[in-house]
Amino acid sequence: MHTILGAGGTVANALTRQLENNNNTIRLVSRREVQTGKNTTWKKADLFNLDELREATKGSTIIYLCAGIVYDAEIWKVQWPIIIKNVIAVAKENKARLIFFDNVYMYGLVDGAMKETTPYNPVSEKGEVRVAVANAIMDEVKAGTLQASIARAPDFYGTHNSNSFFDMMVLAKYAKKEMAQWIGDANKKHCFIYIEDAGKAMYLLGQNPDSDNKIWHLPTAPALTGKEFIKMTADIYNTKPSYFSLKKWMLWVIGKFMKFVAGAVEMYYQYDHDYEFDSSKFEQRFNFKPTPYAEGIKKMSETLYKAV
Repeated sequence: MHTILGAGGTVANALTRQLENNNNTIRLVSRREVQTGKNTTWKKADLFNLDELREATKGSTIIYLCAGIVYDAEIWKVQWPIIIKNVIAVAKENKARLIFFDNVYMYGLVDGAMKETTPYNPVSEKGEVRVAVANAIMDEVKAGTLQASIARAPDFYGTHNSNSFFDMMVLAKYAKKEMAQWIGDANKKHCFIYIEDAGKAMYLLGQNPDSDNKIWHLPTAPALTGKEFIKMTADIYNTKPSYFSLKKWMLWVIGKFMKFVAGAVEMYYQYDHDYEFDSSKFEQRFNFKPTPYAEGIKKMSETLYKAV
């Protein structure tokens, strides 16, 4: 049985679609009820409650941890250690494989492309938390007590999730013929993983036990500059490539009124430096070609962010 912790989230939903399309038996676990489909059940559980989590994961052969918590460093410091301790415990009890969907905060500011071998050098409190979570998993792997892999991805696009700044600040704006927004220096490179690619990649890791006990960078198209993203998107929406850049001080001011934006201030280094991500290892192992940006953006212009 495939069990998804953090059901209802962006990545969890993309993974669920892949599993359902391939006739897998799925259990979705979350605090709030989520819609279920073919061969899919939902179980209520709080990841902070070990007893509830034990009950929800009984019979699992693969556990995917796709949970997201409030985007606040102080909350992360308290909650992530509890979550990962509990999840490791139930994975070991079920003798289940664990696949953890991770981000890139632990790398910090990198000169060049981030790779699976890039040393951890966090420059943010959230990055320090992610180092501890990753180490907790891989320490168990090294000890031979857990079969697990870490699946890392950069920023994503292709959803209605407010965590995706490209969706909210570019696609949604151009869909309404409004001026787009860009965080940081639009002359710097950035990259985004298409959310459906993330779901497919997580599915492939689940289907291939020989991929366990490793870190994987999920398939992501090569980085472009912010200006290149802006022009490409404007062309697809047949609108002017107008935009303005949000500076760090602007995020700080907005963060006084919006908690999520406040949490993004310490991550500003990702937007005023090149942000490149190397997923060649995954692409070669699974013969996977990431969705080109033009294709993904066009799809969004016809679906979630259809021009009005």
